[in-house]
Amino acid sequence: MSVKQISIFVENKPGRMNGMTEVLAENNINMRALALAETEGFGIVRIIVDDVYEATTVLKDAGYINKVNSVVVVEMPDVPGGLNKVLKVFTDANINLEYMYAIAGERNINNAYLVFRVDDHKAAEHALKEAGIRYLAQEDLAKL
Repeated sequence: MSVKQISIFVENKPGRMNGMTEVLAENNINMRALALAETEGFGIVRIIVDDVYEATTVLKDAGYINKVNSVVVVEMPDVPGGLNKVLKVFTDANINLEYMYAIAGERNINNAYLVFRVDDHKAAEHALKEAGIRYLAQEDLAKL
C-alpha cells in the first residue's frame, strides 16, 4: 500500500533541473511532491506523481536515469507535536528514518502530509496502523 517515489539523477549545472521539469510538463505529468538533494556534480531529485509508469518512461526516453522506491506518506495533525508523534511510532518500532519531506496537497487546516523513506516501509505501515495514524496509498494522491 506504499507510495512510489521516483529518484532522478540530474547533473548539477544551470538549466538541468529546468530541462527535467520541462519533460514532465510537456507530457502533462503533475508532480505531487518534490525534494532536491545536492551532491558534488549531481543532484538527486525525488518526486511523487500520479502516473509513475508514464513519468519514468518519458524521463528515460529523455535520457534521465531514474529509480523507483517505496515511501510512506503520512497524514498527520498539523499541530505542535504532530511530527513527533509519527517519529515516536517509528522509534518504538525500531524503524530507521532515511529522509523525509513534505507533500503538496489541498490546504487542510487540520492535517499535513509528509513523505518518509524508511528502512522497512511494511513495518512502518503496520506500526502506523497500530497507532491509529493514517498513511496514504498511491491512488490517494489524486485526492490531495
